[in-house]
Amino acid sequence: MSYPDARYHGDGGEASARLRDVTTPPELVAANGNRTHYLAMGSGTDGRFGLYRLDMSEAASGPGPHFHRTISESFFVLSGTVRLYDGRSWLDGRAGDFLYVPEGGIHGFRNESGAPASMLLLFAPGAPREAYFETTARLAAGLEMTEDERRSFYLAHDNLWV
Repeated sequence: MSYPDARYHGDGGEASARLRDVTTPPELVAANGNRTHYLAMGSGTDGRFGLYRLDMSEAASGPGPHFHRTISESFFVLSGTVRLYDGRSWLDGRAGDFLYVPEGGIHGFRNESGAPASMLLLFAPGAPREAYFETTARLAAGLEMTEDERRSFYLAHDNLWV
């Protein structure tokens, strides 16, 4: 493994860092109380990655087993207990636990603990996951779709259920 080709070709570096203050409100608040913070969208990282913080309420929630063809997904549990599916079994992820899922890897996550939990989700490359998060929140709140619409929605967002 080696370093990738240079993407910055200047001589002295530049002031280009961006800080997101901890007091920034979440971009998405779902009906069940889950809050999603769009920390670094692919549109702001030149497609390199997308980073999101999901603060889950005590309500049971989370997707069942699925996989992606185009993106890897990583999970880092910040607090509480999150059930993580590694393609073979459901495991209890606790603060500090990390799960990496390469493209094609079957995975899922759920908060079934009855208590709040929080984790970071990292997608690489930085696919536009915001519309996926927003529509799934609307589906959970009662948005109706036909089976064809639902299938098309999930395929458009590279979610393949197993």
